[in-house]
Amino acid sequence: MAVYLDNLRLLKERAEELYSLLEECRLCPRCCGVNRFRELGYCKAPAELVVSSYGPHFGEEAPLVGLGGSGTIFFTYCNLLCVFCQNYDISHLGYGEVVSEEDLAEFMLSLQRRGCHNINLVTPTHYVPQILKALYIAATRGLKLPLVYNCGGYESLEVIKKLKGIVDIYMPDVKFFDKKACKLYLNAPNYPEVVRAVLKEMHSQVGDLVGKDGLAVRGLLIRHLVMPNYVEDSKKILDFIAREISKNSYVNIMFQYRPLYRAGEFEEIARRPTLQEYAEVVAYAEKVGLWRGFGGREAL
Repeated sequence: MAVYLDNLRLLKERAEELYSLLEECRLCPRCCGVNRFRELGYCKAPAELVVSSYGPHFGEEAPLVGLGGSGTIFFTYCNLLCVFCQNYDISHLGYGEVVSEEDLAEFMLSLQRRGCHNINLVTPTHYVPQILKALYIAATRGLKLPLVYNCGGYESLEVIKKLKGIVDIYMPDVKFFDKKACKLYLNAPNYPEVVRAVLKEMHSQVGDLVGKDGLAVRGLLIRHLVMPNYVEDSKKILDFIAREISKNSYVNIMFQYRPLYRAGEFEEIARRPTLQEYAEVVAYAEKVGLWRGFGGREAL
């Protein structure tokens, strides 16, 4: 049973509490301070929900997919806006349609009826209050699937703390620890310290990934995309996970990077990583004691 079902009163209170942040937006570490009901901040998201698409997704990690797929909902716009984003049409260009919280609740219930195993919120950071309101509506109408918070790791620690007892599975993507890379590609030089603190908080709430019958039901699932010329930075990230999070962490070390959007403007990331670079990162993960989620290791 999803954790939010035991905390419906808290869910409603948190939705109302976080809604106030939209008037002087500080839902993410950029803390633009704009009134989202009147103007746009860094992420360009209005106060209204904008959704690009929703449906069963079979390309996520195996513990999320099962036979029925992961019930993904892709939210438009993003608080990171990476120069190499593979979904730049959604995050940068704003492809999507305005929907109400009632609509979003129905999307969730529809995904459950279609046999999906979870509700996978893709890039939810800038819409947390609206999502919680929709989740409350859906939960009172029979939603019971685990909630997956699928984000880029650049989260407000204050907001993440308020999601305790609501989110079942956190799935952050840890991008870089190198400050110059964070400034150059993410325009977020404080990303390393932010994501470190956020991962610790997420893990303290839900622990290591656990499942039932091969499907994830609770815990932390970490993604890390291997980038060309940044093997040593990947090693620093893996060191942190093994030493300060847990050696039982489920870590998907991904080899899917392609130089999309504006990546071609930056020579060091204007190519795909080599198989040797990827293999070196995987070998290092094993060396520091990590063993779940990469190289075909599901171990759930």
